[in-house]
Amino acid sequence: MPSTPATVQHRLRHLLLNSLTFALCYLTANALAQHLGVSRHAVLPFEAGIPFLQWMILPYLSSGLFFCLAFFMVSSQDQLRLLSQRLLLATIIAAFIFVLYPLQFSWPRPAISSAWCAYLYDYLALMDKPYNQLPSLHVAYCVLFWTALRRHVRSTPLRIALAAWLLLTAISTLFTYQHHLLDVLAGLLLGWLCMLLVTPKKTEPQVAFYYLILASLLLITGVLARHNLFALYIACSLLLVSLAYYRRDRYFLHKKKGQHPWWIWLLYAPYLIGYQLTWYAVAWRERRKPVIIKLTEQLLVGRRLSAKEAAQLPSDCSIIDLANELSETPALRSHAYWHYPLLDLTTPTSVAMNEILQRLRAEIADGKTVYLHCAMGYSRCILLAKLYMSQGVLSKS
Repeated sequence: MPSTPATVQHRLRHLLLNSLTFALCYLTANALAQHLGVSRHAVLPFEAGIPFLQWMILPYLSSGLFFCLAFFMVSSQDQLRLLSQRLLLATIIAAFIFVLYPLQFSWPRPAISSAWCAYLYDYLALMDKPYNQLPSLHVAYCVLFWTALRRHVRSTPLRIALAAWLLLTAISTLFTYQHHLLDVLAGLLLGWLCMLLVTPKKTEPQVAFYYLILASLLLITGVLARHNLFALYIACSLLLVSLAYYRRDRYFLHKKKGQHPWWIWLLYAPYLIGYQLTWYAVAWRERRKPVIIKLTEQLLVGRRLSAKEAAQLPSDCSIIDLANELSETPALRSHAYWHYPLLDLTTPTSVAMNEILQRLRAEIADGKTVYLHCAMGYSRCILLAKLYMSQGVLSKS
């Protein structure tokens, strides 16, 4: 199957996600170490002889350029996802270590003689402090940049130049007095670990991964750094969501007769409220568009309806609800109502799809009009409707 090209929107979305994650984690860990007055370090005795090379600030700062450009150099959505998730994982793992075991660089940086170098080091000092040492994210990122970009550099001389510059960027951490040798080695290990954990075999959005990242962000910035119990509650709730998606458990919200029980609200309130707010935003944004799409005389599709919108359906309309995350509109619960929970942004299993299609065919065979809907009307209901219609065409041919 040919790979799908990555659009500018996809690239910007991944770049923004990684930039925000890095900024929140890195700055939080730096500020916390400074606040605690951390002075411990991990340095080998012979490292005192490593010279300070002020010009090395150029390759060191080029890491930021690579961080931005890499998202626009990969070609397909799969390659973009792979790069983005590996960088996210590296940032999160490193941030946990920075917060749990903060270190400081061992000795002050010498005086800088060159004016332009002094300007660049002053610029660096605005964003960075002598903390966030082990592992070196600079080095881990260089490993991940190389694995993502090497296939896109066709010319052998250019590939050698890319490898040499990334190697120079990695070792510049030593000669700019930003990191010690153990930090560099740990950065190499971190880059390798992220390559091992995030593989190119999976092409779905991997919702479990992103909920894990979001929960980790809250644990780092809210729980470990600020000891906030509310952040702990939200993080634990999102971890449960991540686990449910990892297990592909479409029944984890226990929605019955269109509603979630109270204990589910207790466990998953941040997740459920987030979907409810998203539904309000989508309903407002698409307020001038038809909310119910008529695919055939007996098949209607769309998103979850408001009470006012539900009045547009035929009085004897059957409802097939695929929205696991939203309670059903009260006005529709009195209809012939079936709920088949599907996980959002995840391809349903063949068993789940066949179960829904059997119900859909049975209702239509009985002469009923069916409203097939998911939460926002973008993916799940459209997928099932297209599958139903394609099967109908095949059966007639």
